[in-house]
Amino acid sequence: MCGIWALFGSYEVIQKQISNVLKIAHRGPDAFRVETNMHFFPHCCLAFHRLSVVDDLYGMQPMRVNILPFLWLIYNGEIYNHKALGKEHGFNYQTQCDGEVILHLYARYGAEGAAAHLDGVFAFCVIDTEKGQVHLGRDTYGVRPAFKLLSDDGVLAICSEAKGLVTLPESMNNGHLSLLVPFPPGHIESYQMPDKAEGKVNLYLQKQFHQIGDMPKYRALGSELLTKDVLHNIRVTLTAAVKKRMMSDRRIGCLLSGGLDSSLVAALAVKCAREDFLQYPVQTFSIGMEGSPDVAAAKLVAKHIGSEHHEVIFTPQEGIAVLEEVIYMLETYDITTIRASVGMYLVSKYISQQTDTIVVFSGEGADEVAQGYIYFHKAPSAKEADEESRRLLHDLYMFDNLRADRTTAAWGLEVRVPFLDHNFTANYLSIPPEDRQPKNASEKYLIRSAFAGSGLIPEEILWRPKEAFSDGVSSQKESWFQTLQTYIESKVSDDQLKNAATTYPFNTPPTKEAYFYREIFEKNYPERSDLIRYLWMPKWIGATDPSARTLNHYRP
Repeated sequence: MCGIWALFGSYEVIQKQISNVLKIAHRGPDAFRVETNMHFFPHCCLAFHRLSVVDDLYGMQPMRVNILPFLWLIYNGEIYNHKALGKEHGFNYQTQCDGEVILHLYARYGAEGAAAHLDGVFAFCVIDTEKGQVHLGRDTYGVRPAFKLLSDDGVLAICSEAKGLVTLPESMNNGHLSLLVPFPPGHIESYQMPDKAEGKVNLYLQKQFHQIGDMPKYRALGSELLTKDVLHNIRVTLTAAVKKRMMSDRRIGCLLSGGLDSSLVAALAVKCAREDFLQYPVQTFSIGMEGSPDVAAAKLVAKHIGSEHHEVIFTPQEGIAVLEEVIYMLETYDITTIRASVGMYLVSKYISQQTDTIVVFSGEGADEVAQGYIYFHKAPSAKEADEESRRLLHDLYMFDNLRADRTTAAWGLEVRVPFLDHNFTANYLSIPPEDRQPKNASEKYLIRSAFAGSGLIPEEILWRPKEAFSDGVSSQKESWFQTLQTYIESKVSDDQLKNAATTYPFNTPPTKEAYFYREIFEKNYPERSDLIRYLWMPKWIGATDPSARTLNHYRP
């Protein structure tokens, strides 16, 4: 993880708001740099917080290279095919940093062509001082975060997290309106500066460079091994997705819940580490309350794959104690996101403070791409199930991807999510919709079948039923969501909930728990409820709570 911040078009706002850069310092604890007056652009500013993962010596940003002196780059992400692109296109790299390829691709193909060539996750800002242009881009699933604020008089600001931008309008004081929104995943935007000296911008291009389900335009690792065998292709593409993500100069570990997704990822990471002769054992990390089924399952997996395993046990009181700081870091009031984030936040804190692991693999994305949520058993048709799967993937940046990013970045870690690999998702979504549905009472049946009998993970884990992370960390006596609801019951009055639609007309809280989270969110981000479009809830079954434990009776 890194943190990027930029502002174009107002030196006055820069002077007043530059301290906001420090609100995202947690994303990059290794180094910090601010650049102003770029090529005599007095109304522009770039800032960067670095988490050094690749090329510690030359990877600092804002990045420039001597053969392209008119280009500046800040980005957050990892580009896994940078070496392959260098060979294919004959780029003369000046550093060992994976992000340098963005500059070369932009110089040759423009912003859209650059983004379409990238195998990785990213949020970038390229400044072309020769043309007076600013170009932004974000990966297809929004694995790396980005927000933008644009005023109607051409002041543009971007940041990895909304907290770095929320107070900017207060400094404008000129009657101009501004809009703060998440930068759309899978898109590029290009802006022109009519007057370079002034630095204000006009948007002249917004374009989607990659559609969910489309095959990547670059040559993907392992694509030459694909056949007509669906299960073989699942194994090949998921293995390749993990292997390319082993790119790191820092220690690699895995979040391990003991569920199917994290177990497969951890097992493949340990396998790749051995094949690559990594000089240290891969660490795995599980978290839960006393008696958590996740902790027990993770211990079984860790023993099987031979990882250096760590267990983190937390009490309900410890989880409740961090709710406010978790919501501040998340920048959301979504119920299920907050529930699941507490455990991930606490285990990330442990990793950061007690180990030297910096890069952590995780299993996000599998439930969306492979119809892993329990409510998919009740999909009316294969067509509607496919549409729902694609909708979930499109909106991941507001929910699971947001959770994975913020909870790890809060503690200076970098999360990697192989199930959201472009080649893996494109190949999986090319399978006929009826074959991707739950089968024999099992979600993600194809993924389970692909690794059945391989010995990669224990068979009882391979076929372990779906359980949401926020439920799996719970004790067997009481679910985490029940603990939260009991605590919150006295914190929100019946009258407050009764008048919730008046107090919060947009995304009105349906329960006291939701109201409690919304209050904390509004305290930190007043009038920014539109940062998420809706509250996550299972479909087709009339659910009133997102917990998977409330849905077990809907299974066939």
